[in-house]
Amino acid sequence: MAIDKEAIKEHIKGILIALGDDPEREGLKETPDRVARMYEEVFEGMNYSNHEIAEMFSKTFEDDLAVKDHRDMVLVKDIDMFSYCEHHMALMYDMKVSVAYLPKGKVLGLSKIARICDMVGKRLQLQERIGSDIAEIIMEVAQCEDVAVYLEGCHSCMSARGIKKNNAKTVTTTLRGAFETDDMLRWHFLTQAAK
Repeated sequence: MAIDKEAIKEHIKGILIALGDDPEREGLKETPDRVARMYEEVFEGMNYSNHEIAEMFSKTFEDDLAVKDHRDMVLVKDIDMFSYCEHHMALMYDMKVSVAYLPKGKVLGLSKIARICDMVGKRLQLQERIGSDIAEIIMEVAQCEDVAVYLEGCHSCMSARGIKKNNAKTVTTTLRGAFETDDMLRWHFLTQAAK
């Protein structure tokens, strides 16, 4: 599914009119085109399924390291990201993601983990779903069942409108495999991710 920039431009023009402004005035003339180009960038992830994202970032390395026999945890933390809430199309910002997995014969390039997080964020989303999507993709790419995702972020639908609580943060955790069943492993992940 490709993003239809022409339709977006027309709809943004209609929104400007509905707001009581003149889309032909100097400051707004190019706004529909700018918004369409911005949406094409920030919603790029909507063009791909989780499986397609996994294929895009599927570069792994055969695990010839010491972790092969020990299944040590790999943790990449404090990955910056943003997304847009599907309920209000409001920005979810100051988001930090921590992703851990237990390699099972393959290790991921560390930048691939961050790229997966970015692409998942580039959708109309719920924070709860972001963690599940990231975990599903990491599981497919790394071919392992043991994945954990910790996500903390602010939502402008809470800070800029409605209840207007600027300091509220939402934390979600997604635990799969051993992270769900092994209390010590889960504790180790959460104490590292939440620091």
